Amino acid sequence: MGLVCRGYFIFKLLLQETTGLDVANRVILFQLLTNLPMISRRIFLKNSSLLSAALVFPTILSRGNVLAGDKVNLACIGIGNQGRSDILSLYKTGLANLVAFCDVDMGGPQTLDILKQFPDVPQFQDFRKMFDAMSNQIDAVVIGVPDHSHFPITMMALALGKHVFVEKPMARTFQEVELMMAAARKYPNLVTQMGNQGHSEANYFQFKAWKEAGIIKDVTAMSAHMNSPRRWHGWDTSITKFPSAQDIPSTLDWDIWNGVVEKHDYHKDFVNGQWRCWFDFGLGALGDWGAHIMDTAHEFLDLGLPTEINMLKAEGHNPFFFPQASTLLFKFPARKDMPAMDITWYDGVTNLPPIPQDYGNNALDPNIPAASNGKIQPAKLNPGKLIYGNDLIFKGGSHGSTLSILGEKGKDLQSSLPEVPKSPSNHYANFLKACLGQEKTRSPFEIAGPLSQVFSLGVLAQKLNTKLLFDRESKKITNNDLANQLLSGPPPRKGWEEYYKV
Repeated sequence: MGLVCRGYFIFKLLLQETTGLDVANRVILFQLLTNLPMISRRIFLKNSSLLSAALVFPTILSRGNVLAGDKVNLACIGIGNQGRSDILSLYKTGLANLVAFCDVDMGGPQTLDILKQFPDVPQFQDFRKMFDAMSNQIDAVVIGVPDHSHFPITMMALALGKHVFVEKPMARTFQEVELMMAAARKYPNLVTQMGNQGHSEANYFQFKAWKEAGIIKDVTAMSAHMNSPRRWHGWDTSITKFPSAQDIPSTLDWDIWNGVVEKHDYHKDFVNGQWRCWFDFGLGALGDWGAHIMDTAHEFLDLGLPTEINMLKAEGHNPFFFPQASTLLFKFPARKDMPAMDITWYDGVTNLPPIPQDYGNNALDPNIPAASNGKIQPAKLNPGKLIYGNDLIFKGGSHGSTLSILGEKGKDLQSSLPEVPKSPSNHYANFLKACLGQEKTRSPFEIAGPLSQVFSLGVLAQKLNTKLLFDRESKKITNNDLANQLLSGPPPRKGWEEYYKV
C-alpha cells in the first residue's frame, strides 16, 4: 500500500473509531499510526482516550506483522546472563536484526560481552525510554530480566504492538500472569512465546505423539525433581531481615531494577541471578526448572490449574528466601477421559522422590543445558520426572530430554512405538518464524500462562508454608485469606500502576 493510500485508509479508520477524540489528539494518533516521529510515551499514556483509541490498531503502531521474507527487528531487554544466551540464540537463526539493547546495568561486567559483539546497536537503560525513541523501528522484543520485571515490560510491549518472547516463568504473581494472558487475547495478531526452550525439542514431539497414540494414558501421578545445589543453599535460614545496604554500582540504575516491587536497598545478593533466591523477586527452583520439567505433561495431559497445593516439606523455612528443600503436592481433578492426577515436586540436594528399582542409569542427559551460573552441579539424581500410568512408568529428564519406559513392558513396546516427527525449528526460530507468519509458537501465553500460574501457587504455599485450596472457576484461594490476597501480590510501586490495566 502506497504512503498516500495508507494515510487515507488510516484517516478513514480514525473518523470511524475515534469519535471521542478532539482534533489535536486525532493528529497525534495519526502520527503514531503512520510511523511519523513519535510523541512522548508519557504524554500518550496520560491521555486515556488516546490510549484506548490507539489500542484499536496495536499492530499498526510499528511494523506490526512482519512481511514474509523480512527479518524481525528485535529489541533485547536484559542482555547479560540468560538474556545474553537468548540474544545469541535468536541472532544465530539468521531471522532477526538486533535493533536495540536495553539493560539496567548497561556496562556491568555481565553485559560487556554482548556490547563488544554488537557495538553499533543503540543502547538504553530504561525500557520506557527505548520505546519512546525507537518504537516504530521495533517488531518484537526478547525479555531476559528477573522474574519480577517480566510483567511491566511485556504489558507495555503488547500495548505498543510488539511480539513478545519472555523468559520463564511468565511473571511472578498469579494475577500478573492472568493480565498477560488477557493482553495476548486482546491483541490476537501479536505473537507470544515463553522461553522454556525444551518445548520445541524432542520431548515435546515425543510426548505429543505418544499421548495421541495411547502410549501415555491413564496417568495418575508424576514426580518432578530438581536436586542440584541452588544459590541459596547454605544461607542462614534464621534470617530476620533483608541484608544490609551496599553501595550501588555506578553502572546500575537501581530504581528501574526494582520496577513494580517495593524498593529494596541494594545488595549484591539481589542481582545477577541471585534475585531468584528471594520470594520478593523470583519463583525459586520451581519457577526456574519446573518450566522445563513439567511443561509437556501439563500441556498434553490438559492439567490446567490445581485444586490443592500441599506443602509437605519446607526445610529451613523463612519468610525471605526459599527453603533448603521443598516437597509440594499439586492435585488436579479428572479431565475429560483422564483421571485425577497428582504432581509432587521435590527440590533440595538430598530431597529425592521414590525411585523405582529398575530406574537404571543416572548419567546427566546431554539435552539438559548448563544453568545460567555455570554447569549443573553433581547431584544424586539429575533434573527430571517420573510419570505413572496404570501399567507403565515413564522416566524423563528436563528440557528436550526424551522419555523412556521402565521395566519389561517398556521393552515389549519398543517395536510398536509411533514414529516421532523431528522439530521443524528450535524455540527461538519458532518465535521468529511465527512473527513472520510462517509458524505458530509452541509456548504462547495461552499455554504457558496456566503452567506459570501453577508455579506461582506453589511458591505461595512455600512462602506461607501451608496447604492451599484453590477454586479453578473463580480462581481464588478459599481457605486462606492472606494467600488469596497474595495472588495479586502487594500493590505496585508508585509510578508503575499503569501496567496493571488491559
